[in-house]
Amino acid sequence: MGSASPSQKAGEPVPAANPFEFQVYGPRHLSSTSWWDLLRSSWKDPNYRRMVIACFIQGVYLLELDRQENRDERTGLAPQWWRHFSYRLAQTLVDERDGSVYGAVLEWDGRALLAGYAPQLLRPAGAPAAVVALRGTLLSGATFRRDVTDDLRFLAWDSLKGSVRFAGALAALRAAARRHGGARAMCVGGHSLGAGFALQVGKALAKEGVFVECHVFNPPSVSLATSLRGFADTAGEMWGRVRSWLPAYAGGGGGGEAAKLERAGTAKWMPHLYINTNDYICCYYTDAAAGTATVTATGGGGGGTSGKTVAGGMGGGGTAGKARMVLVSKGPTKFLDAHGLQQWWADDVELQVALNHSKLIDRQLRSLYAPPPAAPQV
Repeated sequence: MGSASPSQKAGEPVPAANPFEFQVYGPRHLSSTSWWDLLRSSWKDPNYRRMVIACFIQGVYLLELDRQENRDERTGLAPQWWRHFSYRLAQTLVDERDGSVYGAVLEWDGRALLAGYAPQLLRPAGAPAAVVALRGTLLSGATFRRDVTDDLRFLAWDSLKGSVRFAGALAALRAAARRHGGARAMCVGGHSLGAGFALQVGKALAKEGVFVECHVFNPPSVSLATSLRGFADTAGEMWGRVRSWLPAYAGGGGGGEAAKLERAGTAKWMPHLYINTNDYICCYYTDAAAGTATVTATGGGGGGTSGKTVAGGMGGGGTAGKARMVLVSKGPTKFLDAHGLQQWWADDVELQVALNHSKLIDRQLRSLYAPPPAAPQV
């Protein structure tokens, strides 16, 4: 029979657990890191990887809530969400304008298993040395104004580069990559608005030839700029058809060379997108263009996956923008739940994994594979 804790007098009621504690809100069957993991790493399982990175992002949401509610290191809820997996908080990303926490750099902490040995030597195979995790919008508290400002920035411009948070996240990712020996030991992940930041920060580094693993959950897909570009693309396609009928343009264009350059770059950087089609904020990423090959697999929240190839005509040979997309085939259907982060570590969700490309992904990644500008004629 249990006894009262030293700080609790006999007969006093036990305080109710906070609904966001890891033991209450977190995954039910996701084991903590152990010595066995050093020999047979759980990080090799893509389901485990997805669930843990989602937990890290949840920890960043709670870092900001801990700050708002004046919880310290001892009483805070956030540390539970990374300590369980033997990671530690190396850096907090703070918006200096309002003091809010929008991200964190989490590093592998091998000392949790064996004190006195170099953590790098104890890291399980496939586990990142550091993860930059970025949260989305919080519709309460002092950070509401800054969060919504960046939401509107994306809605208007389809870009977050003008935000101080973009600059802070990019600097933190670069510094962590230098500290841990390059991009192969790094990972960046985000949810909702944070997914938009993660995708654009990862793309910015990819343009520099630094290819960081990127996991984005419910990334925003709706913006005025995207809609206008969609109209422009449609008009361009129609004009291209008209030009092909005109004798002066018949057989011209040089499009084949551009397609070769695009195909050559498709394997350089491939982000991982996690999409629920009932979430209208991210559902437009599934607007697939015609004539693309798709590889799919189904799996539950924590189980393995089995793959199969779905036949599809390659048409013009494919396009540049490709991503590994995970779709919810059976899960939350109401918008707020479909946009939530919890579904990505839930045990009862059924997923479909696809190596896919869509018009929106193509627009997002096209600049990575554009041919270099022609050298000036001398």
